Amino acid sequence: MSTVGIATGAGGGVGEACARRLADRVDVLLLADRDEAAAARVAKGLSRYGKRAVVEPIGVDVTDPGDLARLARRAGGAGALRAVAHAESVAPEEGDWRRIIEVDLVGTVLLAEALRPLAGAGTAFVYCASVSPLIARIEPDPTVAAVLDEPVDDGLLDRIRDAIGPAVEDPAWAYPWATYGVQRFARAEAVRLGPLGARVCSVSPGAIDTPQTRMEAERHESVRRLILSTPLGRTGRYEEVAAVAAFLLSDEASFVSGVDLVVDGGLCAAMSDE
Repeated sequence: MSTVGIATGAGGGVGEACARRLADRVDVLLLADRDEAAAARVAKGLSRYGKRAVVEPIGVDVTDPGDLARLARRAGGAGALRAVAHAESVAPEEGDWRRIIEVDLVGTVLLAEALRPLAGAGTAFVYCASVSPLIARIEPDPTVAAVLDEPVDDGLLDRIRDAIGPAVEDPAWAYPWATYGVQRFARAEAVRLGPLGARVCSVSPGAIDTPQTRMEAERHESVRRLILSTPLGRTGRYEEVAAVAAFLLSDEASFVSGVDLVVDGGLCAAMSDE
């Protein structure tokens, strides 16, 4: 049976880098992105270079159950689901607090629920999160944790605001809470899918060299300090995050599940000593 891979956010950034890694590992690779034209450009490039996979772009909004059902039907019809690299996200500088939580946290859970029936022995999922919860030292009390553990319930945004407080309306604060929720969800999902022989992990990048990071570094001293505090003395690259995701999705990581791997050049280690 043909093997199937999915990369979300595949129109650029970490999602594109993950797609390039997966294109030689599966028979069919679905490139999901809100911007289908961007995914189509990546698919065209991968096909041009003679990759193993048949690469197909598909427009998907991870907050839309209809889009996700369509993605699951296409994946299920193409073969056995082998690898999912989920990198679709909204960064703090790209949206308001509601959109960040809806895409980064709720979208991750909705994607997982749509693809869960396709999981079996050898299936692996990697969800991209962030080091921001570690830097912010987020340690929720049980009330907040309970809200984060039910992210698709009605009224989630209001319940999150009530539990965390009005500070969450700041995108720079909503983002670490949303990505903390992703880390937490990955652990729970690993427990759920383990009996099927499927694995789930998350990857938490530090400061990555993106146009947004460069812009924020120019505007904010705090961002510059984070980069300067990174022991390796530089920002990371999309490919470096994708390499870790690719390892977790490979058979070489066949006994790795339920963990979050930090890809931050040593930043969290340096901050833990402060």
